[in-house]
Amino acid sequence: MYLPASFRQDDLAALHQQIAEARLATVISQGPEGLQASHLPLLLVAEEGEFGTLYGHFARANPHWRALADGQEALVIFNGPEAYVSPSWYPAKAEHGKVVPTWNYVAVHAYGRAELFDDAERLLTLVGRLSDQHEAGRAQPWAVSDAPRDYIDGMLRAIVGFALPIQRLEGKWKLGQNRSTADQAGVREGLAASLEARDLELAARMNGPH
Repeated sequence: MYLPASFRQDDLAALHQQIAEARLATVISQGPEGLQASHLPLLLVAEEGEFGTLYGHFARANPHWRALADGQEALVIFNGPEAYVSPSWYPAKAEHGKVVPTWNYVAVHAYGRAELFDDAERLLTLVGRLSDQHEAGRAQPWAVSDAPRDYIDGMLRAIVGFALPIQRLEGKWKLGQNRSTADQAGVREGLAASLEARDLELAARMNGPH
């Protein structure tokens, strides 16, 4: 990922928070048939001060997991809020007109080599934790134990799990840090006036620490 110094995010807590908020990740790796990508919900387990390990699972019918079996490095992308930035929002436009459109966004890239597993109990623990993570906050959260065990056992045979210890972690918070304070304020105001949820989310992010 292209990482100008002004946009680089090195705060580990912020990177972990963005991974948690992204919900759906893109897992990319190189295999015998070329590049492959899968969109998967992942679980991050990390001790304080560590990059941590990502856990997830593929459908057994998805050939992508076989590409990870040989130890090839995988890239996992977690996208955050993003929005088009109009030059009309910059006060600098009225001053000299030397402005162009851009795109502001937040993204995290994690790199590592996956370990595959298909042990039923380990898979059961993984799908249980993933379900608990995404059911949290619901009035009546669903749990894996709500389904018949023989049904769940059949579902577990149809997936392959993986653990991916993160060896490298990159974050990019492109929020206009290279613009003047006035131009940044203009962008926040422009995004905040939008009816698009992603624009509003990015405006809120620009109000916080970069």
